[in-house]
Amino acid sequence: MVSPPETEADPVLDYIERFSSVLITAGFPPMPARVFVALQVTDSGQLSAAKLAQTLRISPAAVSGAVRYLIQLGMAHKLRVPGSRRDYYRVPADVWHDLLRMRTAVMDRWAVLLREGQLLLPPGSAGRARLDEQASFIDFVNKEIPAVIARWEEYRAGSG
Repeated sequence: MVSPPETEADPVLDYIERFSSVLITAGFPPMPARVFVALQVTDSGQLSAAKLAQTLRISPAAVSGAVRYLIQLGMAHKLRVPGSRRDYYRVPADVWHDLLRMRTAVMDRWAVLLREGQLLLPPGSAGRARLDEQASFIDFVNKEIPAVIARWEEYRAGSG
């Protein structure tokens, strides 16, 4: 029996797979996770759909769905390079910063819903106390995030 030829390990592709598996474990869809990490590690900061498909060894249709998902979340942008007919994709420079801000907006909505539910339950009930505790936690975290972002911006400005 003939064994399939061994392919040389690609440490960057291995890294993409390891990083994306952490994103997947956190609930991120697999293909968008892989595309996101591939865009992060490229020297040029941008890749065409064809280059993404080649790099990740996936179909162009998988790339299309993945970049559409990332664009909707603000985790990738589509751009045209002058003189080229191809679309290129890149990750915004402050993607983590922007994601944290978006998460804060979502958490604000959660706090509002927790407070609404709290009002539906009888005073002194365990459910009401639980919803109050959770809403208070979200309120606390959301008040701290702007200060964390400001400290990050100061840190980045001082070390850049």
